[in-house]
Amino acid sequence: MTKILVIGATGKVGRHVVSSLAEGGFGVRALVRDPDRASLPEAVEAVRGDLASPESLEAALPGVESVYLMWPGIPVQPRVVELIAAHAKRVVYLSADVADLADGEPATVFHQEIERLIRASGLGWTFVRAIDFATNMLGWADQVRQGVVRWPYGQARRSLIHERDIADVVVRALTTEGHDGAKYVITGPESIAHAELAGIIGEEIGSEVRWEDLSPETAREQLTAAWGNAAFVESRLRAWESFTHEPERVTDTVEQVLGRPARSFRSWAREHADDFR
Repeated sequence: MTKILVIGATGKVGRHVVSSLAEGGFGVRALVRDPDRASLPEAVEAVRGDLASPESLEAALPGVESVYLMWPGIPVQPRVVELIAAHAKRVVYLSADVADLADGEPATVFHQEIERLIRASGLGWTFVRAIDFATNMLGWADQVRQGVVRWPYGQARRSLIHERDIADVVVRALTTEGHDGAKYVITGPESIAHAELAGIIGEEIGSEVRWEDLSPETAREQLTAAWGNAAFVESRLRAWESFTHEPERVTDTVEQVLGRPARSFRSWAREHADDFR
């Protein structure tokens, strides 16, 4: 049986990709740092490896036809794409909502550079360009337990996507025809203000959750200390400020690919209610 290799198999999206593929009867191999702690479905073959050490992929690739690739924010390693192209026929890459690059145009984020490498590799490819994940709202969990979320730009309207919708689009692209060369920008079904997101979480856990706007200056200081990346914090603050004027875009790509609407943020909050209690 040919295998589908899942890189990022224990991540927020990858674990759902692995489960769906295994439940569908596909041969699944998972690249993980520690197979003994990966908690994978019984039918899934775990292979030790790490994108930071490209040669560690060698043992995972024989017999692989398709690859799901998630890049964890480490520096770009062209050798990873070269190794995948030497064994597999196609790759589905979890990207972000980035602009296409012309030949010779410099990449401003690593997603663009990886997309460029994949396009030049000879692989069949699909880029799943996901808007910010709903699961990132788990970063509010401690504040939700205290009954108040303090965050900048309460009126920034977001189109957060459920991680299981991302996984479902990935699995469809891995297992059916007609997705080569597609660049799927996927979002949730509606844009909802930050303050409303906090309120929905409160409703789903049965507790009042108030919102307090944090000034951009205070947010910049706190988030830089927490995240350790001043440039990323600055880009997030600019984006959130822009969403107070023009909401984060909403696409119907999930419905077009899967034949059903994207899951709502409320459904995500309901599924994750225990994580906020």
